[in-house]
Amino acid sequence: MKKTLPVFLAIFMSLLVSCASEKDYLIKIQTRHGDMYAILFDETPRHKDNFIELAQAGRFDSTDFHRVIQNFMIQGGDVFGKEGLPQDAWPTVPAEIKPGFIHSKGMIAAARQGNNINPERRSSGSQFYIVQGKVYTKDELVTDMRQLSETFFKYIQLASNAELKETYSKLYEEERFDELNDMMLKEKANLEKFYSISLEKPMTAQQVEAYTTLGGTPHLDGEYTVFGQLIKGLDVLDRIASEPTGPRDVPEEKVYMMVSVELLPKSKIEKEFGYSYEK
Repeated sequence: MKKTLPVFLAIFMSLLVSCASEKDYLIKIQTRHGDMYAILFDETPRHKDNFIELAQAGRFDSTDFHRVIQNFMIQGGDVFGKEGLPQDAWPTVPAEIKPGFIHSKGMIAAARQGNNINPERRSSGSQFYIVQGKVYTKDELVTDMRQLSETFFKYIQLASNAELKETYSKLYEEERFDELNDMMLKEKANLEKFYSISLEKPMTAQQVEAYTTLGGTPHLDGEYTVFGQLIKGLDVLDRIASEPTGPRDVPEEKVYMMVSVELLPKSKIEKEFGYSYEK
């Protein structure tokens, strides 16, 4: 018996681990615009555990999406502000920024303070945002748009480009920024040749595929911890993002949330929500 007991225990423990790994937490975020459902990533365990702990304790309930920017993101979950904790005492979570976890539409990421006071890029202990973003053309996605804009502006100061400068000024004054971007992108090759520079921005195949189809906010990649994903409710995300806002992007009418957590078999999540754990 003494020889077989460790074997039995090993098998038993293996079964327990196996059963646990076949289940996952389903996150439900209820709002007046409808419900959003999400899963959180095992690859970001500290953020996942922290979010689940707050949700199970009901601490997200009656917080709101307090910062809303259409074609960018919706941010909420200010638990510590709701609870009256002094801001300098708000807990943070160590960054878990993982390659391949990008800001495509529907991704959930942790808000944080800026690099000037937070060089370690630690996350807020409660506040999160859900990415909406926009769909990009491949040309604008793989181009360093800031460098392109600066180079183009320098280029149109040349006397030989007076007509181009006039067109630029007109589009800018009329706030026709999409047309302005198109005009600059058409001049990209000329600018690279004229100044002997490259205006390319490195992008992975995954980023190009995601941002030219589903959309998102690529400039945030590598800067914030992405720790979850909506698996249902992108239409709800869009409705919240379209809320009229006032100063500091605060919705004119509160968008409160209630967050609940349910442990379910992964097979059930895959069947009911069309999500695949095999990535």
